[in-house]
Amino acid sequence: MSKHTLSILVENKHGVLARVAALISRRGFNIDSLAVGPTEHPEVSRMTIAVSVDEQPLEQITKQLNKLVNVIKIVELEPTSTVQRELLLVKVKADTLSRGQVLETVQLFRAKVVDVAPDAITIEATGNPEKLEAMLRVLEPFGVRELVQSGMVAIGRGSRSISDRTLRPVPVPPPHVASGAPTLQARPAGTANNTPAPAGTANSNPSHPVPAPPPGHRPAPARQG
Repeated sequence: MSKHTLSILVENKHGVLARVAALISRRGFNIDSLAVGPTEHPEVSRMTIAVSVDEQPLEQITKQLNKLVNVIKIVELEPTSTVQRELLLVKVKADTLSRGQVLETVQLFRAKVVDVAPDAITIEATGNPEKLEAMLRVLEPFGVRELVQSGMVAIGRGSRSISDRTLRPVPVPPPHVASGAPTLQARPAGTANNTPAPAGTANSNPSHPVPAPPPGHRPAPARQG
């Protein structure tokens, strides 16, 4: 089995993480690392999953994931074309005799000390899995008291983004629906303030009414033929 890194864009809704993890576990594969968090779009989250699986089962997993309603896009990230990072917090024994050597190791791996106790030092380090494993091998002889490590996050190199032209449009209600204001309907021609136009007039613009005929005026008879 080889290790693969999947970057999955999903809708930011409850239950999506559980459904994705359950689908992978039902296939009998163990998730080596999982990290999830928001993206540059508030309605979209990004999951980074590292799994050890062969090529053919991996293709079956991606097809099944694509069938989930809340999954927007799946991309396999190649280690050579991506930047991969993990966060490590480790508490190491450090008495007066070994403290100097522990601090030299911290500087060697470009880590930093985040907490100091009389007999221990807490170290924070970020990097790819190979770097963190190498630092732990050097620190083990001093005595590791506690260790916590985050899941791997990864992003592609270059200017392209996996979210380009892939996000589903989010429906935006019309302004009158969003604000709760009543809708305005078009007024029929020939009416002004819901008052019908005078009979015999041909005016359809309510802003210019036709003057009423003088008293005693009789309309001319219509011509026949």
